[in-house]
Amino acid sequence: MKVTEHLRAANGNTLFSIEVLPPQKGKTIDDLIKVIEPLMEFKPPFIDVTYHREEIIYKKRPDGLIEEIPLRKRPGTVGICAALKGRFNVDTVPHLVCGGFTPEETEDALFTLHYLGINNVLLIQGDPDKNSQAAPIKNKSHKYASELVKQVANMNKGKFLHEETENELKTDFCIGVAGYPEKHFEAPNLSTDLKWLKHKVDCGADYIVTQMFFDNRKYFEFVEKCREIGIKVPIIPGLKPIAQKKQLTTLPRIFHIDIPEALANEVEKCKTDAEVKRVGIEWAIAQSLELKKAGVPCLHYYTMSRNEAVIEIAKAVF
Repeated sequence: MKVTEHLRAANGNTLFSIEVLPPQKGKTIDDLIKVIEPLMEFKPPFIDVTYHREEIIYKKRPDGLIEEIPLRKRPGTVGICAALKGRFNVDTVPHLVCGGFTPEETEDALFTLHYLGINNVLLIQGDPDKNSQAAPIKNKSHKYASELVKQVANMNKGKFLHEETENELKTDFCIGVAGYPEKHFEAPNLSTDLKWLKHKVDCGADYIVTQMFFDNRKYFEFVEKCREIGIKVPIIPGLKPIAQKKQLTTLPRIFHIDIPEALANEVEKCKTDAEVKRVGIEWAIAQSLELKKAGVPCLHYYTMSRNEAVIEIAKAVF
């Protein structure tokens, strides 16, 4: 089923979903399975699997020259989705990113998903290249998520990149995109960011999943502003419990979000990360209960492939 079909079938009840990372290259899927198994108790109708863009590493060759090598530390999103779908009989949502893929490679990946019976995708711009000095690996990559949305929407209409492609079929992907209650870091202001979010919806996006946030007012205000400008698709809040004191600085730096003063003060009082984890769980439970009471369509948890905190939150909320 499509994500939007699951949301409609819930008849106003709030669903539970999770997002996981593929294993790092060289590791097995077993650890990921162990993370997901206990969470299946809460019946997630779909599981998101992230994708990460290529990075450039520089390796010195025997002749003294420096070689650029493209590297993906966590490959296998499509394979992981297929494995989880078969193992748990759950719908999976692979992420597709702009960086490092040509449109042709994206089309091939989408055909593979279509053949596997996976008809949900989350389309995102992806993290910026960590090495700003590196030459673009794929200079024909899409630059913006809206371009990815257009490509998938065209495939749903039976329109492919090249005339040589047989067009007897139409794909049927449910398209998710990302939204930012505190605005995307590249946007000059929230109004501009919302304009581009509406553009993604107008291009064919079926639903929105938000970046993590720790102040529910920002989510509610974000949804209200979306509705005011004509964005009518479901908006799923994304949540992540704080687990370490260092995240007071790393999360704002990496994800460009605010930590509420009340939460930061409680974390600062903690002497151990175990105490921080407890504060993070209690805060996330309170967030979740308020959002559920407000009738959000789904609570989407960023697990970072760890389950202890999310299990405790889910027990208290669902």
